[in-house]
Amino acid sequence: MPHKDSNPPSSTPDTDSLVRRLAGPSTTKAGQAVSIDQTEINRIIAEASKGSKFYENEKRKDKELTDRIERLLKHRDEAMKGVDLAKVEQSVDKLIAQLEAHRDLSQTIVHVDMDAFYASVELLDNPDLASKPFAVGQGVLTTASYEARKFGVRSGMPTFIARKLCPELVVISNHFHRYSEMSEKVMAIFRRYDPNMAAAGCDEGYINITSYCEEHSLTAEECVSQMRKVVHEETKLTVSAGIAPNKNKPNGQFKLEFEPEVIKAFMHDLSIRKVPGVGRVHERLLDSIGIKTCGDIFAQRAVLSVMDKEFGLMFLLQTYLGIASNVVEPWQREERKSIGAERTFNPISDTAKIHAKLEEVAAELSGDMTDGGWTGKTITLKYKLDTYKVFTRAKSLDKWVSTKKEDLFAIGKELLKPELPLTLRLIGLRVTKLKDLKAEAESKARGIKRFFESGPSDGSPAKKRRKEDSGEAESEILQLSQDGFATSMPGYADEAEAEADHMADLDERDEVQSLKPSSKAGAAVPQPSSHTAGQGFVAPKPASSGSGPSSPPSKKASSRPTNHDRESSADESIPVLECPICGKLLETDNQGLNEHIDFCLSKQAIKEAQSASLKPPSQSSRTTKNGPKLAPSKAAKKGPGDRDGSLNFRKKG
Repeated sequence: MPHKDSNPPSSTPDTDSLVRRLAGPSTTKAGQAVSIDQTEINRIIAEASKGSKFYENEKRKDKELTDRIERLLKHRDEAMKGVDLAKVEQSVDKLIAQLEAHRDLSQTIVHVDMDAFYASVELLDNPDLASKPFAVGQGVLTTASYEARKFGVRSGMPTFIARKLCPELVVISNHFHRYSEMSEKVMAIFRRYDPNMAAAGCDEGYINITSYCEEHSLTAEECVSQMRKVVHEETKLTVSAGIAPNKNKPNGQFKLEFEPEVIKAFMHDLSIRKVPGVGRVHERLLDSIGIKTCGDIFAQRAVLSVMDKEFGLMFLLQTYLGIASNVVEPWQREERKSIGAERTFNPISDTAKIHAKLEEVAAELSGDMTDGGWTGKTITLKYKLDTYKVFTRAKSLDKWVSTKKEDLFAIGKELLKPELPLTLRLIGLRVTKLKDLKAEAESKARGIKRFFESGPSDGSPAKKRRKEDSGEAESEILQLSQDGFATSMPGYADEAEAEADHMADLDERDEVQSLKPSSKAGAAVPQPSSHTAGQGFVAPKPASSGSGPSSPPSKKASSRPTNHDRESSADESIPVLECPICGKLLETDNQGLNEHIDFCLSKQAIKEAQSASLKPPSQSSRTTKNGPKLAPSKAAKKGPGDRDGSLNFRKKG
């Protein structure tokens, strides 16, 4: 193992950004880092992570982002040459005036978020933990008590790092059945105030209390106070709430007055990182052009207008004004676009053991497809090397995918075979191009009656499915809420998936060993291609740390027909390739297709993770198993804020 210097690394922009990256996305959680300076916490985490493959992978990603910023700034300088700034600013000012004219302050939206939910449930069952710094998890923490957060301990942190920050930390195991039980009780209370609430996980959601307040002659503060009191009386748990005229709520437990100037004043000094729809990567990109707070958006409006594609002018102007969607609705079954399962484990190289893991995944996926009533036409294998590089291999069929474990396993083995030997730490299967078997059965049950009804409207499930197949609905999911508001910066879904994958690299009980410094920390590791295989070509086999560098595909392999009986040619400069996930025809090369496939899959991975954590009460007929499209925001906490993501809503019809 390389000698570790007791002094921290030299302070340069590169190392500073890497240290902040290693600290993770949860550094602004409520109650975080009160007794220890955050810079010192970041340094301890970085030192504890050094020498691991995870550290090297994060270092690579940080370097890629730094290079991306350099290219972005060069592009900005070129784009701004000869631009009439006054004219551009005048145009943007007109757009701001139009947005302001359509500001809707008629709805009262409450973001409710249980306080340290898992930890609070554990405290109910073990009162001796009161006033002690404790955390819930095993190899990696799922949450931390507020006492532990004062030392910098947070969710997604390996236990051995948490104990370096807080040696007296008490760590207890997860009891998910209890969390699910208490979640159902809490959600049932929330639905008394809004039957159509939008759950954003097992412990938070958005509630429109406008009608309830009118019917019961209550002010918003009285209603929320009553609701929080009921939650505490019936569950002994506490909940924080932010009250605002839309869902991009304030970062605190208070009501934001329904006055445009008050809202804009609140937003002016708010860190851009605390805005739902702005992740850590976007924070660095915005910082590079001088935007640290929401108030800076106005000063840089000309640059943002010229570089709309990169930054998303409309979303940022809405952020500056404090304007967002105020539509609150639960999620619908027809919104689901994929179903999958995966396993994370300590790195294994033995083919038989890898196949055993794949068979476990196939069995779980088979059960979920059968229970949920789903089939599809494209199946994708996902695997992660011991170097943390992620790859996917996809196959489309002419018939619907069988739900039998044996058939799913066979297809997975077929996709994996050309890549072996490998050293893996994750393997998964996902089915896309879905068909809703339950909806089909219900449609058949209606029988001849359907022939006497008018044709399907744009909002019908059939129409929605056609839109999804064409890719039309996908852009709406990423950009617009149901009432037409932009909900995130361009590419936010991709970044959110990267964060989810970052957490998945840690969030297994047997992950800690792989994070500890390795004796081979200084050795060079062959870097595999990040390309993924999809329709239209055969990708080269990646290299894990235990294998040699990737070799180019053979001539025989590169001419092999694809699942659409279409051959790829190495001589094609700009081929038209079809994405097996969303069905879009892309005028791009193999690398572009690979990146697009990973992007499509990543959005679904987030949704699956959300839906798996949410089990709402059965009395809400409109509530589905599926969670929000993106990681939920958690900004209505007591303290400095807790923003990790945002909600995106589909646009109807």
